[in-house]
Amino acid sequence: MDVLKKVPIREQDPKVRATNFEEVCLGYNKEEAMEEASRCLNCKNAQCVKGCPVSISIPDFIKEVKEGNFKEAYDVISQSSSLPAVCGRVCPQESQCEGKCIRGIKGEPVSIGKLERFVADWAFENGVKPSVNAEKKNKKVAVIGSGPSGLSCAGDLAKMGYDVTVFEALHELGGVLVYGIPEFRLPKEKVVKKEIENVKALGVKFEKNTIIGKSFTIDELIDKYGFEAVFIGSGAGLPKFMGIPGENANGVFSANEYLTRSNLMKAFKESDTPIMIGKKVVVVGGGNVAMDAARTALRLGSEVHIVYRRSEEELPARVEEVHHAKEEGIIFNLITNPVEILSDENGWVSGIKCIKMELGEPDESGRRSPVEISGSEFEIECDAVIMSLGTSPNPLISSTTKGLEINRRKCIVVKEENGETSKDGVFAGGDAVTGAATVILAMGAGRTAAKGIDEYLTAKGN
Repeated sequence: MDVLKKVPIREQDPKVRATNFEEVCLGYNKEEAMEEASRCLNCKNAQCVKGCPVSISIPDFIKEVKEGNFKEAYDVISQSSSLPAVCGRVCPQESQCEGKCIRGIKGEPVSIGKLERFVADWAFENGVKPSVNAEKKNKKVAVIGSGPSGLSCAGDLAKMGYDVTVFEALHELGGVLVYGIPEFRLPKEKVVKKEIENVKALGVKFEKNTIIGKSFTIDELIDKYGFEAVFIGSGAGLPKFMGIPGENANGVFSANEYLTRSNLMKAFKESDTPIMIGKKVVVVGGGNVAMDAARTALRLGSEVHIVYRRSEEELPARVEEVHHAKEEGIIFNLITNPVEILSDENGWVSGIKCIKMELGEPDESGRRSPVEISGSEFEIECDAVIMSLGTSPNPLISSTTKGLEINRRKCIVVKEENGETSKDGVFAGGDAVTGAATVILAMGAGRTAAKGIDEYLTAKGN
């Protein structure tokens, strides 16, 4: 065994997986997990924990895996995370826990994410669930949204003994986990539904098809229905567009709509949900959502191009997702920016006009700003365009809640240390506060708010 290298992870062959929606990564088996765990140095001052937004005791759970104590490993993870099978699959470990792993200085970091996934899957297969030991408190807390921040907050509050009800606008629970992330990255039946069942097992109640701001307001939850605190984890589901000519043509989608049709409404299977299967699709953007949309379109039978205005080094998507997309045959048009969407006489997309870019001086974030190269315009023929330019929070909740401060980006303003908003007893976290970000950051915000709510209600007393 070479301790400087990770134990290889088994995956579907690229040519095979490009034609199906089954999970790409096959995960470790018991022997592989124990071998990979043995690479951990069990650092006393573990930097990996500092890189984890939910502060999992990583060396402790890996030590248990190394010794074959998988239930004990799950118990360690469950103290900090309500969604380990999800995080093990979709977290950007390379820039968080694994990015700080000391083993990675002279070799490859420990595969912390793949080990977390193994432990969570083992727990599913063996019927192991998280437990609640806290004494029940006679206090009701409402959680708005059943995405990663809402589930994390609800799970932590339930473990503290609170009576928690989660209100979900859609007909399925899971938020972005069910409508945003494709089946081939995050299986819904095998993973998401089981994680939610574990949260239910903690005593959390769920109300679906309930739109806060329409069904009832936050003020009504507090004044009429007796909730003593509210957590807003409603996400950021409002898509952004470029505002270029032709953007209203038939065949232009937001990635949000395209992925929702496929993931939540099962358009990738034989279903009543229509989804456009273009012969040639252009996806505009370079983040994880862009990769998800592109890889979904590919599996539906399209030739797919990604158009992104910066270089490959600056692609915001995870390295693993870019690698998988390339393996599967997606074409990357980088340092390229769309300027117009072209359409035929019937108003349907016929192509996209682009211009080549070059990287100029760094902007405020330190990234070099793309600058157009005059005279470099060219066209890509296509019959569908998917815009993946990020999302912002839906203004419904902020516009129907008295005294709730939002910033110029329409995001809810909170205190960083506890998630408290400008409205007494109301807390918030995740994409509703930050704009579109990662699952694990949303979970970390949910945990922070749960602690803040506990402190608030404890101080409030009876």
